[in-house]
Amino acid sequence: MLGQHINELRLSLGWSQVQLAEKLNISKQTVSNWENDNIQPSIEMLVRIAKLFHVSTDYLLDLDSARTINVDGLPKNFIAHLTQIIEDYKQK
Repeated sequence: MLGQHINELRLSLGWSQVQLAEKLNISKQTVSNWENDNIQPSIEMLVRIAKLFHVSTDYLLDLDSARTINVDGLPKNFIAHLTQIIEDYKQK
């Protein structure tokens, strides 16, 4: 599941494996190996991946299906607006 989550998150941002590798300062082959579940990232790298994609490590490890959005630093009225947009999409 970890490899699938990394792949889905990478593709959702329109990044290639090369682009993700550059952001994490690793090789493209490493990203490919993660996504194919040939190897697993270290704990330190898992945390870096979670921070990069703004998800929890529990989400990456399939221990929690909830994705989160980091709204730190946004004004309360922006957060309220984003919340309403999310609720509108859930209704559709």
